[in-house]
Amino acid sequence: MLILVRHGRTALNAAGRLQGRIDEPLDEVGEQQAKVIADRIGPVDELISSPLVRAQQTASAFGQPFSVDERWIELSYGVFEGVDARATPAGVWAKWRDDPAFAPEGGESLLTLDGRVRGACEELAERAGGDRTVVVVSHVSPIKSAVSWALGAGVEIAWRSHLSPASICRIDIRSGVPVLTAFNETADANLNVS
Repeated sequence: MLILVRHGRTALNAAGRLQGRIDEPLDEVGEQQAKVIADRIGPVDELISSPLVRAQQTASAFGQPFSVDERWIELSYGVFEGVDARATPAGVWAKWRDDPAFAPEGGESLLTLDGRVRGACEELAERAGGDRTVVVVSHVSPIKSAVSWALGAGVEIAWRSHLSPASICRIDIRSGVPVLTAFNETADANLNVS
């Protein structure tokens, strides 16, 4: 089983800002969320984290060693990092939705992100088969890319889904084929504050 975990909440998440690669730590709620999610999942065979501190703090809550894989880092929003999502121009949102190759100034396109995440998923599919459980702690855009990989769809489906902080997506690997079995599963609704 491949389990994808979105990191716990940060102050930027709580404020509704585009965080991207700003290396913000978890806030108090996020720290609680990380503990709850780690307790819910329990020990795993392999634990992988994005290099960003919020993901590593969430992975640390599992209380076991983990590796860092750069391919699971969040999408770079470029000049829009730290900007209130509601203040981002409508034209920019339209470009992101309509063109997966669009990258804002200094940022990354969804297609570029999708290429690196799909490569990571292909590598993990073999290690996450059978009775093995592999957990990846990452971010909204890479997790949505991994889900699109599991569904055999393009990354543009990312715009038609929502992932809460400290949520779980489960991808079973059946005879080498990924099968999505859970999306945006939350450990504790009381802690799941956007």
